Amino acid sequence: MQENQSSFKPTLGLLDGTMIVAGSMIGSGIFIVSADITRNVGSSGWLIAVWLITGFMTIAAAVSYGELSGMFPKAGGQYVYLKESYNPLIGFLYGWSFFAVIQTGTIAAVGVAFSKFTAYLFPQVSEDLVLFTIGKISISPAQILSIITIILLTYINSRGIKNGKIIQTTLTIIKLLSLFGLIVFGFLAAKGDIWHANWTNAWDLHALSPDGSVSHYAIAAALGAIAASMVGSIFSSVAWENVTFIAGEIKNPKRNIGLSLFLGTLIVTIIYVAANVMYTAVLPLQEIASAEKDRVAVAASNAIFGNAGTYVIAIMIMISTFGCNNGLILSGARVYYTMAKDGLFFKQTGELNKNAVPGFALWIQCIVASLLCLSGKYGDLLDMVSFVVVVFYVLTILGIFILRKKMPNAERPYKAFLYPVLPAIYILLGVAFCVLLVIYKSTYVKWGLLIAGIGIPIYYLAHGGKKKEQKKLKAQS
Repeated sequence: MQENQSSFKPTLGLLDGTMIVAGSMIGSGIFIVSADITRNVGSSGWLIAVWLITGFMTIAAAVSYGELSGMFPKAGGQYVYLKESYNPLIGFLYGWSFFAVIQTGTIAAVGVAFSKFTAYLFPQVSEDLVLFTIGKISISPAQILSIITIILLTYINSRGIKNGKIIQTTLTIIKLLSLFGLIVFGFLAAKGDIWHANWTNAWDLHALSPDGSVSHYAIAAALGAIAASMVGSIFSSVAWENVTFIAGEIKNPKRNIGLSLFLGTLIVTIIYVAANVMYTAVLPLQEIASAEKDRVAVAASNAIFGNAGTYVIAIMIMISTFGCNNGLILSGARVYYTMAKDGLFFKQTGELNKNAVPGFALWIQCIVASLLCLSGKYGDLLDMVSFVVVVFYVLTILGIFILRKKMPNAERPYKAFLYPVLPAIYILLGVAFCVLLVIYKSTYVKWGLLIAGIGIPIYYLAHGGKKKEQKKLKAQS
């Protein structure tokens, strides 16, 4: 019987890191959220602007994280950066939110998206069917299939990093090429009259209802509409930081993490913006806003390929979401591992199995994600936590300024690009986004803060337990 390993094995190169960044970002969002964005902004110019602003913020954050990854090239990523910049409580609140909903909720949502599109090929797994009920909760075949895929990917990743790496790199390359192909075929099928209609008055910002009615905004409400629109584009662009969680398994992490962050976010931003420009070339804005169940890519693919388009997109999204969840599952467990090493999480999560991966951490992540699949509330949870996600991004990037003063002589093999200008711009944009959500979407803020706030008493309970254990060890020695 093989013994558990004591340390991670550096087996991932620059290509693997870049594919983890890109693969974790691209799930189902790019195929869906443009419908809601279009309803909020009502014009092609502002639809593209929302994706450009989000892309700029994402790349700015990613290249800024490069400095932190070079300073702390070890497992845990953002949790470690926040702990070192501020204090263990702030780091724990991030880790708790990450475990309670950010990572596990995303895994659940992506898993169910996989099942929903599988139903195009196999109607037996439709979300509209009911297998059985538990109290007031109805369980669909789609939810069961999503749990099966989460369990399968967890098992594969528990067998070692190489298995997860092969799936991640292969599927991400396939989905990047597939998206690129869809964009190219979309532009080839572009219709001049649709393009002209969509880009006439392209900067007229207004609400566009599915029934075609238009409502104009006052100036302040217009800013709120842009912020509300960005909830979808930001969630389609998060998880790029996942590569920082697996720093212990990256070859030459001081160089390769920063590079993979930049390359991965740049590739995805280009594809996201190009995909949305393509949507406006093949679909009238009204059809984008009123796409059935917000499935804009299905409508666009039908316009490009005819009836076969539905199946083309279904297969693309199945590949995309399966690969996305592999990256999320692979990387998330490393955060809980590092928290456990600090005495702030279940002790067993701080142990590596015989395959040199945190097996127990992978399985408890699997359990929580599966429960969120069953709850049917994963989508609501993701919306509610959008405020908290951006707050932690802002705090992490602000940490660069703090650490420049706190640790001026620390080794920085990679420095934040265009410091202090680019990090400062990101902080301003992030704060503006959060303030606008406080004013216009306070429900998001309340629930997001509640989820994070629950972590405060949990931290002090865990911290108290850690102190007792330390005293006990001292007494024994």
